[in-house]
Amino acid sequence: MANQLERFVKRKNYLVFVDSDGCAMDTMERKHTQCFGPGLVAEWGLEPARGLVLSRWNEINLYSMTRGINRFEGLALILKEISDAGGDIPGLDDLLRWTSAGGVLNHRTLRAEIEQTDSICLKKALLWSREVNRQVALLPKEDRRPFEGVQRALARAHRYADVAVISNAPLETVLEEWDMYGLLEHTDIVLAEDCGSKERCIAGLLEMGYSRDHVLACGDACDDLRAAERSGVFFYPILVKHENESWAEFASDGLNCLRTGTYAGAYQQEKIEQFLANLSK
Repeated sequence: MANQLERFVKRKNYLVFVDSDGCAMDTMERKHTQCFGPGLVAEWGLEPARGLVLSRWNEINLYSMTRGINRFEGLALILKEISDAGGDIPGLDDLLRWTSAGGVLNHRTLRAEIEQTDSICLKKALLWSREVNRQVALLPKEDRRPFEGVQRALARAHRYADVAVISNAPLETVLEEWDMYGLLEHTDIVLAEDCGSKERCIAGLLEMGYSRDHVLACGDACDDLRAAERSGVFFYPILVKHENESWAEFASDGLNCLRTGTYAGAYQQEKIEQFLANLSK
């Protein structure tokens, strides 16, 4: 992250940052149902329980308060559930220790952990994750498009705000997908999984001198909300199953409230309540 931030130049007084999968890009459901879940079943030989495993994977990653969880944390969670139910997951403790240690969770740190432990579970996690990335790259362009209204909203925000992407996805994937539909021209910096937690990324950007009441985080998962609240900045939710409507309001009311200094208070509370109620359905 240091290199990316060193090249970044603050140009405007406002900052808007946006998550990618499931927030700006209509890719999250396809990636999990077509790549992540089936890859999990294949790598751990869970075919006899395929339906239950895929249903639970989707619930964890798409349709609950853990939506948007880091892929390795989600993997640890479901493998522990399988183990607790009597399944045999050799080396699971190694994965649980690594994912709960608080460090950056990506291929680089996973390879380093494998060198230290020679853990079969960690090796399988890396094979699974690499295969997921390969399968994601094979998804057709029409399955990797932004939600309706995203380009218009980002273009409007970019008139008076620096725009950042902060994502848990691999950097190469984010850059490819955003470039594919011309979204990168409305952004100033892309921070992905190699940069660590979203909270850490926000902290790095805030060091550029933005006033916290001029900063708006746009996301679709509780991780986005937590990162915004802990950083003391505003949060705008993209509601699952209501993404197009969310982006339309973001481009109008959301950005207007930010610019006019009326985001705090009633509007912010309304947005958070809507977000939590929508994920709790």
